[in-house]
Amino acid sequence: MVKKFPNDFWWGAASSGPQSEGRFNKKHSSNFDYLYDTRPELFYDNVGPNTASNFYNSFREDIKLLKDIGFNSARTSIQWARLIDDFETATLDPDGVRFYNDVIDEYIKQGIRPVIALNHFDLPVELEHKYGGWLSKHVIELYVKFARKAFELYSARVVDWFTFNEPIVVAECGYLYQYHYPMIVDGKKAMQAAFNIQVASAKAIEAFRKYNENPAGKIGIVLNLTPPYPASTIEWDMLASFHANLFKNRMFLDPSVLGEYPKELLSILENDGVIWDASNDEYQVIKENTVDYLGVNFYHPFRVKSPEISADALATDWMPHRYYDHYEMPGRRMNMDRGWEIYPQALYDIGINIKENYGNIPWFVSENGIGISREERWTDEQGVVHDNYRIQFVTEHLYHLHEAIEAGSNCFGYHMWTPIDCWSWCNAYKNRYGFIATDIRTQIKTIKKSGHWFKTVAETNNLNVPKDISDKFVK
Repeated sequence: MVKKFPNDFWWGAASSGPQSEGRFNKKHSSNFDYLYDTRPELFYDNVGPNTASNFYNSFREDIKLLKDIGFNSARTSIQWARLIDDFETATLDPDGVRFYNDVIDEYIKQGIRPVIALNHFDLPVELEHKYGGWLSKHVIELYVKFARKAFELYSARVVDWFTFNEPIVVAECGYLYQYHYPMIVDGKKAMQAAFNIQVASAKAIEAFRKYNENPAGKIGIVLNLTPPYPASTIEWDMLASFHANLFKNRMFLDPSVLGEYPKELLSILENDGVIWDASNDEYQVIKENTVDYLGVNFYHPFRVKSPEISADALATDWMPHRYYDHYEMPGRRMNMDRGWEIYPQALYDIGINIKENYGNIPWFVSENGIGISREERWTDEQGVVHDNYRIQFVTEHLYHLHEAIEAGSNCFGYHMWTPIDCWSWCNAYKNRYGFIATDIRTQIKTIKKSGHWFKTVAETNNLNVPKDISDKFVK
């Protein structure tokens, strides 16, 4: 079976500045730089961001590799801590300006569309220490100054911009679950950070529409979305799914696309005493500055059931999951290395949800991928990783994505995470995701079998779906 994708479909992958560049010539530290400097034991094998994948030094060779495997587009991010010298005045760091100029020019030279995010979990740590990071209204204004500088510098050449990548992760991991710095457990602060990031996104969009120099320019936001599948159709499981959808998807999706928050979400936060501090002007700026398009990250499904403990139970720490429990479905398919369920059908469900409930706004898969540890198990004598599992994973997801497109969902591209094995925060290099392998000791980079396979898909816009895969899903 062959699935034909549109001729102008985006084919590529995504990475970020903090995860690829290394800290070379970067004057300021980000939150993750600081966490590694102070708590290196939190990072797998004590591997931090100092070198990462050496993109700062090898970006020309790296981008050439992306072209060699058929990319017509690629997403990365500009590091606030690299581009800006003084955060209050938004004066520029000359080397940061030069570096991103060179990177953008090289993408264009290689015939690859540069897709630029302004924030990928990274925050200059001095803004955390001085103002409280995303809890601060002042930091919103400093972020907008940074965004404006990026637009003024690069928008004449860059068409595609995204304000934030997975903003819910910043709120959850920094202020609920202690995975990211500042590693606080405080539900009120988590919700305040989430709201302030939404305001920052809207104000950056407002700035983009004032300072963008490219008539074709567009701006969006990248959200990690997945339908919250209930364990059953009984009332309480369905209610858990509804609540999970409010927190996991709609808290950023609705204001970003529709310009307003779900009333049910606001009511819950108000009743629980964790509603954010907000002004009418902030709600208005959100309403007036919705996105042009969406990036959607998807890795695994989100399954829920009714909570075993009442949401009205007495607890000192407020958590959104008081309204739902995670559910592990019997017989589920798993990526055992990463501990994530594999459910490619979700891409179809996401596409239909966007079509039916969000005005069929244009969107693309901005991240999707499979992380595998110890990939040297599958490496031949020439150093090529024979990652048939990745080819199967991507094929299955593209199959269901194509089904959504055929059903009328306005999806225009697919980016995998990630082009070249990159540094994955506290997980470091434990799990590898790339089409291209990195030896972190030598920085030698080698195209995997999946990279050669992807080149054929990208250059032909044709996905050949083997019968054993299509037979799983054909109704």
